[in-house]
Amino acid sequence: MKKYIILLSVIILCATGCQAFKFDETNISKNIDSLLSQKTGLYNVQYDGYKYYLPKGISFITKDDYNALLRDNNGNVYYLYVDAISYYHKVENDYEVNDKSHYSELLNYGKKTGYIQIDEYEKEGKYFIQFVYNYVKIEAYVPKRDLTDSITYMCYILRSVKFNDSILGSLIGENVLDFKEENYSLFKADSSTETYMDVVKRNENKEYSKFIEDEKIDIDY
Repeated sequence: MKKYIILLSVIILCATGCQAFKFDETNISKNIDSLLSQKTGLYNVQYDGYKYYLPKGISFITKDDYNALLRDNNGNVYYLYVDAISYYHKVENDYEVNDKSHYSELLNYGKKTGYIQIDEYEKEGKYFIQFVYNYVKIEAYVPKRDLTDSITYMCYILRSVKFNDSILGSLIGENVLDFKEENYSLFKADSSTETYMDVVKRNENKEYSKFIEDEKIDIDY
């Protein structure tokens, strides 16, 4: 009987698309380590040169080239930037821990590196999160009550990113990839939310359906 219970648990776990995980609000480092150290082969978003997994609770607002604007069920907006150029040329992570931030940590799991920096804005009661891992950056400006959920969402997305070297080689070699000036320098964290806010304001009113139809995204949970 125990074998059947274990088997059923595994099936349910696979069906949900991710492992059951309870984020500990008192230990950010431990939780990030637990999530990023897990291997995953789940993908439901795919474009030329890369693919990743978008967890339940996250939806697209819009996407332009290698940038995407996302929104979670709590109404928080995320800006995602895929730096395929830095990945292709294997640019090294030169981020330095910021002791003035609410939280700042270098990340290194196998061949994948990155960092997370969280800055607190006491007057607004919000936190500005900059999370970089495996040449992808996600930013969000969220209230304290949503901080743990937002970091968890980011971990699920970032750990799943997988690049296609042959496709990227062809695209970059033909100068097809066109990264706009507003894109951030991946490993240079900026404690100001201004650039992030500009991106959000410019894109958040675009229709979900138009992007999904034009890009033919198939989200399969």
